[in-house]
Amino acid sequence: MEQDTLVRLESIYTRFKKQEGNAISILQDIQDEFGYVPEDAVCWIAEASGIPESKFYGIVTFYAQFYQEPRGKNVVTTCCGTVCHVKGAHRVLFQIHEEITLPPGEDTTKDGLITIEKVACLGACSLAPVVVINDKVQGRMTPDKMVRQLRKLQEKKP
Repeated sequence: MEQDTLVRLESIYTRFKKQEGNAISILQDIQDEFGYVPEDAVCWIAEASGIPESKFYGIVTFYAQFYQEPRGKNVVTTCCGTVCHVKGAHRVLFQIHEEITLPPGEDTTKDGLITIEKVACLGACSLAPVVVINDKVQGRMTPDKMVRQLRKLQEKKP
């Protein structure tokens, strides 16, 4: 484990002990620090805290708020609920994959710029099909509008 990672984990663990936090709060802190919950962080924190790794993994896999893989700088969440599907979400999603050429089974572009998520419902059926780009709701999305949005994200690439 890299020294920088170790220092960051020790800081999280120190706060955990002082505040008498629980396993969920420590995982939230790890994710806030790293952007996801790395496997080596879980191993280290389990050993330091005496909490079994299985408890941490049970939490990480149960709650949708935790991510086990690094996410892209930009997150595009596509609603795949019934209303959005009927109104064309599948075409929007297809266009996303075409535009950013994501290999099957992958969620994040190789350059780490964009992560694609599919969710069952975003609760905005009146705006179907709905896509959320970096926490901003985009209603009545079409494949063409989606391409324009993705290209804007790609233009901002560092």
